[in-house]
Amino acid sequence: MEFGGRTEREKGGKKKEVVCVTGASGFIASWLVKLLLERGYTVKATVRNPNDPKKTEHLRSLHGAKERLHLFGADLLEDGSFDSVVEGCTAVFHTASPVSLSPADPKAELIDPAVKGTLNVLSSCVKTPTVRRVVVTSSIVSVAYNGKPLTSDVVVDETWFSDPAFCEESKLWYVLSKTLAEEAAWKFAKEKSIDMVTLHPGIVIGPILQPTLNISTEIFLNLINGGQTFPNASYRLVDVRDVGEAHIVALESLSANGRYNLVADVVHASEVLRTVRKLYPTMQLPGHRCSDDKPFEQPYRISKERAEGLGVRYIPLDVSYKDTIQSLKEKGFLSI
Repeated sequence: MEFGGRTEREKGGKKKEVVCVTGASGFIASWLVKLLLERGYTVKATVRNPNDPKKTEHLRSLHGAKERLHLFGADLLEDGSFDSVVEGCTAVFHTASPVSLSPADPKAELIDPAVKGTLNVLSSCVKTPTVRRVVVTSSIVSVAYNGKPLTSDVVVDETWFSDPAFCEESKLWYVLSKTLAEEAAWKFAKEKSIDMVTLHPGIVIGPILQPTLNISTEIFLNLINGGQTFPNASYRLVDVRDVGEAHIVALESLSANGRYNLVADVVHASEVLRTVRKLYPTMQLPGHRCSDDKPFEQPYRISKERAEGLGVRYIPLDVSYKDTIQSLKEKGFLSI
């Protein structure tokens, strides 16, 4: 896989830069740490509890981790918690943000950690003169939820912004948390002249590095391991390896700026199952019947223009499906 934003620094061999990754035990962040170490970066990574082997063992076992990975405890809601971690870094990747689709207390569980945590990390970056760029992991949900119908003729691009009022009325709490966090980040970055890029991945699939099942992969697992019917729904899919690579090119490309959607394709559930059925003919999959009698939801499009202009190239979805299923099997989450 090639990326178009390579810089002269990369051609000279191993890098000696120090970068920070927040929320490093997560699905995307674990892959980002892996890819950064492979490129010779030194990584200062934050997790909530560095002494929890379920959160750190898979990171410590990465190639290059013994020499160039340093783990720190940090709390999104604790002022100054990231100051010492960010110190000496040339770039910060802020991936840490809670994910829950049914929170009991949306403000405490999702909104405060997402918004205050982002501002906390950015405040640490302002205090650190060595930081030249911040890459924030947002989500496609902070782009596409504005109440407009997503019909087959629609193309969602980076000029779209989710509407907080619509999200709150619809009780889309995770969507609201990511939307408010992005709004706060851009406001703060402009006030403080921070060179910031935000990335907006869809439902992320692909091989799992961490020992636990993350929500985006669980969505895919529930689809292929469901009951007799499949939902009348479309999925905005992207491979975690592409998302990790996109983070690095967002740092290394001098021209990177603003927002970038990261979605390989928008695919209806029936199409996902059709492809998986071809890959695994004997696998027990949901039946051929949709969960409702309505016409299939027609997938809309999400523009790839800005991401591809940066150099992002997407792994074919059938490869992602196969690698995801193989990983779920190896981790004990799926029997086939």
